[in-house]
Amino acid sequence: MAAPQKKAVLYRMAIGKSMCPWGLRAKSLLKSKGYKVEDHLLLTREETDAFKAKHDVKSTPQIFIDGKRIGGFDDTRRYLGVKVPDPKSTTYTPVLMVFFVTALMAMAVSYQAYQSPFTLHAAEWFISLSMCALAMLKLQNLDGFATGFLNYDLLARRWVPYAWVYPFAELGAGVLMTAHVLTWISAPVALFIATIGAWSVFKAVYIDKRELKCACVGSDSRVPLGALSLTENLMMIGMAIWMLARL
Repeated sequence: MAAPQKKAVLYRMAIGKSMCPWGLRAKSLLKSKGYKVEDHLLLTREETDAFKAKHDVKSTPQIFIDGKRIGGFDDTRRYLGVKVPDPKSTTYTPVLMVFFVTALMAMAVSYQAYQSPFTLHAAEWFISLSMCALAMLKLQNLDGFATGFLNYDLLARRWVPYAWVYPFAELGAGVLMTAHVLTWISAPVALFIATIGAWSVFKAVYIDKRELKCACVGSDSRVPLGALSLTENLMMIGMAIWMLARL
């Protein structure tokens, strides 16, 4: 005899064209865990406020299992044994995703140009496109980036406007390197900013032992300043030296 299907009761807001995304995610999660979901939509503000008052809660969705209120989406994830990420924790994911995407882009361009994704030009484009992508993220909120950058960059701390100049220098060098034009400008610029960047990261992390967030992906970064940040700068240094040697 088959075991009875587990049942969950879900209350979620759906007022007009507004559909609570957390409610949709909760419903999908419960179904993926084998629950039959009894889905209740709160269709008006009055209905939503009355539900909150009745159950003494401040938000929706709310999930009930076996007659017991579990809570919202995160509470349900914990109840079901699903890890809930800490929004304040550090992560290398943003930088790794930039590298992953730019690597795919570089291989795609290489395949189009040379019928092979694995060429020397693909490696060059990977680095230059990464520079462009990282600069783009910084330029989304230039003031926010500058504030984080001033925490550790040695040149910016001596000449504050450099914090605003850096993303444009990184973008310009990356674009020129991708096009393989004006190398006599792009390579020295990349070498200059990357050398200062590498030394700044090394000093802050390995000499001063400071625990900081890296501004490499722009403001509100949760990327820790450390080995990956240093590697980014070393890649730029290597690219610049390689291109200068080919002049």
